[in-house]
Amino acid sequence: MSLEMEAGLSESTLAQERVLEQRTEILHALCSSGSAERLERLLDVLLARGELVWEDYQNIQVPGRALYASARQLLDLVYTKGVDTCEALLSALKQVLPEVHGGGLSFSGCCMNPEKEGVSRSTATQTLLTHRPDLVSELQGCIEGTLDALVVSGNFTSGDCDDVRLPTRTPSQQARRLLDHVRSKGESAAKVVLHYIQQTQTSGSSLTKDKVSPPEEFLKYQKKLRSSVSAQSCFLSTYGGISHMSLDDIYTEGQLELAHDCANGLLGLEDIVGTAGTVNEEADTVLVSGEAGSGKSTLLQKLHLLWARGAALQDFLFLFPFSCRRLNSEHMELSAQELLFQHCCWPDREQEEIFQFILDHPHLTLFTFDGLDELKQRFSDENRLCCPTQRAPVHTLLFNLLQGSLMKGVLKVTTSRSEAVGPVLRRHLRKEVLLKGFSPSGIDCFVKKHHSDPTMAAKVLESLQTNNALLGLCHSPVLCWIVSQCHKELLGCGEGSLQTITDVYLMILQHFLQHQSPLKSAMGLGWLHDHLQSVLHIGQLAFDGIGTSCYIFSSTDLKTCGVDEKDICMGFLIQSKEMSSTHGKRYEFLHVTMQCFFAALYIVLSSDTDRSTILKIFELRDMRETSQSGKCFRACLPSTIQQEPILAGEDTVAERPNLQITATFVSGLLSQRHRSLWVDCCPSAMIEKKIKHVSRCLSKGMQKHFKSIPQPVAGEKKSMHAMPDFVWLIKCIYEMQESRIAQNAIGKLDVDHLKLTYCNIGPVECTALAYVLQHLRKPVGLQLDNNSVGDVGVEQLLPCMHICNSLYLRNNNITDQGICKLISKVIQCDNFQKIALFNNKLTDACTQHFSHLLKTRQDFLSLRLGNNNITAEGAKQLAEGLKVNQSLRFLGLWGNKIGDAGADALASALQNSKSLLWLSLVGNGVGNAGACALANIIKNSPSLEELW
Repeated sequence: MSLEMEAGLSESTLAQERVLEQRTEILHALCSSGSAERLERLLDVLLARGELVWEDYQNIQVPGRALYASARQLLDLVYTKGVDTCEALLSALKQVLPEVHGGGLSFSGCCMNPEKEGVSRSTATQTLLTHRPDLVSELQGCIEGTLDALVVSGNFTSGDCDDVRLPTRTPSQQARRLLDHVRSKGESAAKVVLHYIQQTQTSGSSLTKDKVSPPEEFLKYQKKLRSSVSAQSCFLSTYGGISHMSLDDIYTEGQLELAHDCANGLLGLEDIVGTAGTVNEEADTVLVSGEAGSGKSTLLQKLHLLWARGAALQDFLFLFPFSCRRLNSEHMELSAQELLFQHCCWPDREQEEIFQFILDHPHLTLFTFDGLDELKQRFSDENRLCCPTQRAPVHTLLFNLLQGSLMKGVLKVTTSRSEAVGPVLRRHLRKEVLLKGFSPSGIDCFVKKHHSDPTMAAKVLESLQTNNALLGLCHSPVLCWIVSQCHKELLGCGEGSLQTITDVYLMILQHFLQHQSPLKSAMGLGWLHDHLQSVLHIGQLAFDGIGTSCYIFSSTDLKTCGVDEKDICMGFLIQSKEMSSTHGKRYEFLHVTMQCFFAALYIVLSSDTDRSTILKIFELRDMRETSQSGKCFRACLPSTIQQEPILAGEDTVAERPNLQITATFVSGLLSQRHRSLWVDCCPSAMIEKKIKHVSRCLSKGMQKHFKSIPQPVAGEKKSMHAMPDFVWLIKCIYEMQESRIAQNAIGKLDVDHLKLTYCNIGPVECTALAYVLQHLRKPVGLQLDNNSVGDVGVEQLLPCMHICNSLYLRNNNITDQGICKLISKVIQCDNFQKIALFNNKLTDACTQHFSHLLKTRQDFLSLRLGNNNITAEGAKQLAEGLKVNQSLRFLGLWGNKIGDAGADALASALQNSKSLLWLSLVGNGVGNAGACALANIIKNSPSLEELW
């Protein structure tokens, strides 16, 4: 046998072995997104190349079979067909999955079989098969036109068309189904399709995008819909409308980031519906997630207003806004058509035609669903609904819209707190966008917009700058609003007196009560006692609502809790104007966090709540895992509420996050700092008991996390990755503001490394972490990568730096300003030895501080500053510190802009280093001159092990 033949056989055999060896990786690449699109595209290519026959295709695409099972069937078939088909599979994978090339799958040495590719297929049916991948792509934009041509020619029936148009099919699946039907109809149908496509191309029309010119009546409806949406959006709807404040006058942009690609930077409003960050192209739902009070509802309101004015989102002819809070009150079964027109805007005429137009052109319509976490039912994809005219409970309609079973192709944007969105819904998300509240400049902008008097705005901002804890709280828009609203109370407080979220809400409570009784002195200790009955009545309403996930209340609900007109006039409850007048007057709290605050007041002040209530709001982990969570909490409610019927199988998704907020407020209200408020309001013995119950719950909750820490692998450090409730417990401990409780809760934590990545850590959480972690008994490595710490958060962490031996702050929007304060602190901390700041906003200005650190600390071990904006000048500054330092082992500067001059400066400083083990300068524009300089490190340094 010749060497050439042996080499060929070896390569072929290698292809078959590679399919077997990489089976798991191939399956994951094809199926992990949950969409069948990748597998179907792969089958298209293999059919076109003749590697699969039609019977093979049908045996793989069995209706109802699980995606992974179909993919395994394909791999089994390809392997049994032999080495040629294996080579074709790997080549097709390279075409279908270009994004994973080099990321675990190897396609090297694979190419298309030129003999098979060149096979002539003369019939129209064979042409459709040969060009199937291209046809699937091109037909997606002209399905209706192709179907019309096939019906007119007599090749298709209405039943064939209905099967192709099934709402559960994606546009690409509709195109494939059309081609499958055409194949079964024969040569005549295939010729019609080819002729239609040729005609369309000849006329210059685009196959991928239908140009739509809606009839005049539709444009009239669009004008009416725009007018309706504009009327709902032009005044700020949250916080009681702030006295009809124009949204234009007060709206301040929050920080928007992609959940799966934080390194991409901040997003604009229209990026929410754009392609950036898409993780599942077949899905239609975009999730905007954020903490309570982060501005999600206001953001949607701004989007609505921009669309209504024609200033943004102009690819959409129609926009239908929905509030999940209000959908909770809809008890009748509706169809999708009735949902759109009854809850948004009713067409004056041609309702059927307008709805059919929306169905025929789904890409021209946008739905928004505000507050998915306030929906009473937990998301489920079990009850499938495909027909847009079939009636069903509103939550069933909503779930099918979000997962794409109903009105596929219509883009949906929904808002929710992240923790309320489970894995079932996440499978149906196109992408997730995080709303992280105000930036420091955003706080400044909001306060100035809120106060028309520049002098008053300046005083408020000056007051914030002197109180870091309060400044951190103001990154939450709802708290920033409270602080701005209560400027008189704020300026009357002593420096640093407002430290916690509870402090801020007590301030707004005092503010409203003072306005209710302006002639009385609301500043004395008796200010709460004077309004105790009103607070208890409103508190019971809030408490009952939290327990049943109710956020809109009828007059009957108010009467049951003793809430009268005088209580309503206090301003905490506002009339829900968007509810239908047929419901009578309906009321809601200014904000959901205000409802949680009043529920907490009721728990603290009422004699009807006891140990069992406190146990239920703090012991939520087990409750969430069972379908009994609603029933568990109902056991603590007054008997009148317990008797309300519960629909079988319903499980409230909103309950858990709001109970956690309520528990946080309970912790703060029971702080030693506020006990003087309760002296005249309730027995001291009752308060003391509740304090003990809360302290015990917090301690036990922390111990539960500690017990879950696995034993370390031999030779590795003991590490704890924080579970979701850990940060919440830390915040509760901080709200109590008692060192003894913090010490008891955290003192027994015995780990070397505490990992809190992707935990939504912002300045507020940093304040709480620093307060609690400073009570650790031994130094710990603190990892806060991929959060929203920022410069303010860095400053809030300083009190616990003495107990940190390493700090990891990758991707946290930190600038030179934050680094200046951090270095001035850690340079005094004997334990501190490592820092990692990849992917922040650092420039050359920060390097002088790091240089000073290196000169001062001869025990510092690791400095990682990758992917920032450090140039040659910054590298030269670092080099000054490196010349003196004799301890640094790891230096990471990849992804900066140091160039040859920077590399030369670093090489000169490090060439005789006896400690450096690892150096990374990847992606810095270092050329030949820099490389020659770096060679001296390799030549002279006795310690260097790795150079990148």
